Amino acid sequence: MNFNQILSAFLILFAVIDVIGSIPLIIAIKEKTPIRPALATLVSGVIMIAFLFLGEKLLTFIGVDIKSFAVAGSILMGFIAFEMLLGVQIFKEDDDADTASASVVPLAFPLLAGAGTLTTIISIRAEYEMTNIILAIVLNMIVIYGVLKSVNFIQRIIGKAGTKILNKVFGIILLAIAVKLFSANAKLLFTN
Repeated sequence: MNFNQILSAFLILFAVIDVIGSIPLIIAIKEKTPIRPALATLVSGVIMIAFLFLGEKLLTFIGVDIKSFAVAGSILMGFIAFEMLLGVQIFKEDDDADTASASVVPLAFPLLAGAGTLTTIISIRAEYEMTNIILAIVLNMIVIYGVLKSVNFIQRIIGKAGTKILNKVFGIILLAIAVKLFSANAKLLFTN
């Protein structure tokens, strides 16, 4: 166990997961259906840890490389960004959706444990010990749980107008991240 590795892996994952930047998305999801913070946190943590051990093997087994996975994730992120920016509904609401399904999709996956996060986990595996990465993931899950538990409080503080402004600003940021992730990986797909 190496504290510097844990801190470094934590900060890398914290930046990629971007739970603070996802607050407008979390509020938007919460306005459609209630969320379960513990379930969303647990599922995203399990996805990340499982992907740490099995991700590359699973993608290889189904014939998908990491670049293709990242491109697919960036397209999904783009659609979510367009929903935020344009105020349109691209993803069909499921009238039968309960809090459990909304807490898993789209909250735990792909918002918290999305393509960027999962690709990053595979990448940092080459540099850090598994134990340190697992601890970094667990620390990020604690932060995620705190944010998800506090989303009502955060929403009361910023109000409806603040929520709409944040939604538009972070919609643009999310779209920029999606474009960057797409362009970096699509170009590699076509050059190979």
